[in-house]
Amino acid sequence: MKYLNYLFIVLGAVVAIYAKTGTEQNEYVLTGGIVLLMVGIYRISRSIPSRTDEDTFDNNQNENNDF
Repeated sequence: MKYLNYLFIVLGAVVAIYAKTGTEQNEYVLTGGIVLLMVGIYRISRSIPSRTDEDTFDNNQNENNDF
């Protein structure tokens, strides 16, 4: 499933670049490529855990106690 996200990103970028290179730009293809790119990025970012203030506070406290 992780590879599907990367496939969305690569495919979206290729489609967006392809749509942008022509002399007569197809706006629908460009929009579709950007949508695929954003969907892939969103799906990957969902799996990254967020840092909470407690984690940051604990890490700073541990660093200060090393003296």
